[in-house]
Amino acid sequence: MASFAERMLDELSSGQLDAAKKSFASSLRYDDDDTIYSLAEELYGLGFSNQAKRAYKKLLDKYPDEDQLRTSLADIAIDEDNTDQALMYLSEISKDSTAYIESLLVAADLYQSEGLTEAAEDKLLTAYQQDAEEPIIQFALAEFYFATAKYQTAIPYYRQLIKNGERYFSGLDIVSRIGVAYALVGNFDNALGYLEQINDADMTPDVRFQLGLTYATNPENQQKAIKTFTELRDIDASYVGVYDPLAQLYIQTHEPKKALLTYQEGIAVDPFNIKFYQEGAKIAAELDENEQANALYKEGLANNPDDSVLVTSYSDFLVQTGNDIDNINLLNDFFDDDDTDVNPQLYWNLAQSYTALEDFEMATKYWHAALPFFMDKPDFLKPAYYYFRDEGERELALQALQQYVKLVPEDYDMVATLQDEF
Repeated sequence: MASFAERMLDELSSGQLDAAKKSFASSLRYDDDDTIYSLAEELYGLGFSNQAKRAYKKLLDKYPDEDQLRTSLADIAIDEDNTDQALMYLSEISKDSTAYIESLLVAADLYQSEGLTEAAEDKLLTAYQQDAEEPIIQFALAEFYFATAKYQTAIPYYRQLIKNGERYFSGLDIVSRIGVAYALVGNFDNALGYLEQINDADMTPDVRFQLGLTYATNPENQQKAIKTFTELRDIDASYVGVYDPLAQLYIQTHEPKKALLTYQEGIAVDPFNIKFYQEGAKIAAELDENEQANALYKEGLANNPDDSVLVTSYSDFLVQTGNDIDNINLLNDFFDDDDTDVNPQLYWNLAQSYTALEDFEMATKYWHAALPFFMDKPDFLKPAYYYFRDEGERELALQALQQYVKLVPEDYDMVATLQDEF
């Protein structure tokens, strides 16, 4: 005859919740303790933590020395964000208990979830001192250090697992973890040695991405990097991180049209990614596809209207292409929204546009505003000198010219101008 526990699980699977409640009550009353414990484990795994907790508590009342029950109850308390309750159960487990190591691991998980990394590390190291050969502890330490970006420290613990024949642990390919860890600390030769061992079936998107990045560090492996990234893009087009490094590789291999297309594909996936618009528009401009560049800037600003970096890039483009009215309109709108912390480049851009349109009152305003910020920029100082000279601002003209000659003493024409005119 089936136990009440078995009956309850069958009823749960068929959606008979009311009947399952009755069978659960009968199980706690009539089933043997081993069956109740197995039921608690099953229920916890299925997400019925309240019922599992009741079963564990019933057993703990009967067997107060069974600390395994306390670690299970602590796990449930952690799931319920009841930190104090979890710590209470764990504190009741003595160092002599067979469940002590497990309690340390549970406590480490709890502290790590609370952001108390030092306390978590202390619990894990204590467990390691108790049993350095236990794979669960090795794995927990490795994963802790990996999660806290201490990749170099994580590697030896992962390698212990490999040495002990544990290629896979908790569904994770340890070889891939070591490869990624080596890549993240900049040891790309060792990283490739591990990453290239991974079967395609075990190559997660994150690992494939890291393999591509690792290939990209060596100019001889650029084509391998491109192949790896394109495979990742084809497998998971929503993996946003792949588009920028792939586009940059196309630039390095002198394929700008492919780079532009890659950024456009990235925009389709993430229409709020400022870098995709900025880099894509830059490439389009270099390809003399100014209409495409302009469209990308406009679309980017439509989705990110307050981004100063994108505004500055678009303004630079408009100045370079002689679209001075558009530049003035762009920046006047931007200044209206937020005139604090303005990039000084925008003052210079406005100065250039107003000068081109012969609106010298406004041009003078912005040449004055820009001057203090560009005293180390010869490209600014030379036209600033001519502007101030032509507007009769002799002192500012002299200031700009003196600073320019100091920075570019080999410009003998300007040196002569300084000597002749001043």
